[in-house]
Amino acid sequence: MRKFGLIGLPLAQSFSKKYFTAKFEQEGIDACYELYELQDIAEFVALIQQDGLCGLNVTIPYKEQVIRYLDELDQTAAEIGAVNVIKFTQQNGKLHLKGFNSDAIGFDTSLLPFLKSCHHKALILGTGGSSKAINYVLQRQGIETTFVSRTPKPGMLTYDQLNQQIMNDHLLIINSTPVGSFPHSEECPDIPYELLTNKHLLFDVVYNPSETLFLRKGREQGAVGINGEGMLIGQALAAWEIWNRDK
Repeated sequence: MRKFGLIGLPLAQSFSKKYFTAKFEQEGIDACYELYELQDIAEFVALIQQDGLCGLNVTIPYKEQVIRYLDELDQTAAEIGAVNVIKFTQQNGKLHLKGFNSDAIGFDTSLLPFLKSCHHKALILGTGGSSKAINYVLQRQGIETTFVSRTPKPGMLTYDQLNQQIMNDHLLIINSTPVGSFPHSEECPDIPYELLTNKHLLFDVVYNPSETLFLRKGREQGAVGINGEGMLIGQALAAWEIWNRDK
């Protein structure tokens, strides 16, 4: 039996295990998918020695930290600086780990149908691994991006700097943080929701709940909202393709 899994912390609400377990059962695939909560990325070294392990997904907080343990990155993952898919192969009798980023694929395919010509500037809330994949996609789409961080950082905005002018200029806003995910559904990123309009497009990487407080507050101002389910399905499909191709 081939073995796949997800590393991260915490993993109690994992989409990936439900998705892949159902896929394997429905398609008669002799494989399993497990959750590996690592308290520290150093535990990765022991984990990869497991027999039958063919591939891993990577989620918060290890998309950047795991890179130093890999033998190779594909070009997209190297440009993004974050990995959410690891492929296991044998090269010259030794285990070889190659990192990929399918978050970019999932985000691109789920966002593209909603983009309009007015969405030429974007605010990216958060600075973690997912935000890097999102920034990569938006820049390739010709969209100007600005990161928003809780703490002051060069070239970035803080939440208290989001004034009327900035909100009017940036009609695409992406929450790349886990804020608002179950069981903390009463939370949301600290943006001035009263400044949102019906021209704004909000994208939330969170998929549980299906309508986060971030999206609900946007909808109440007339904004269009997209949750993270489409991105997750897109990145999972891409991960499966990566694990099963020859190279």
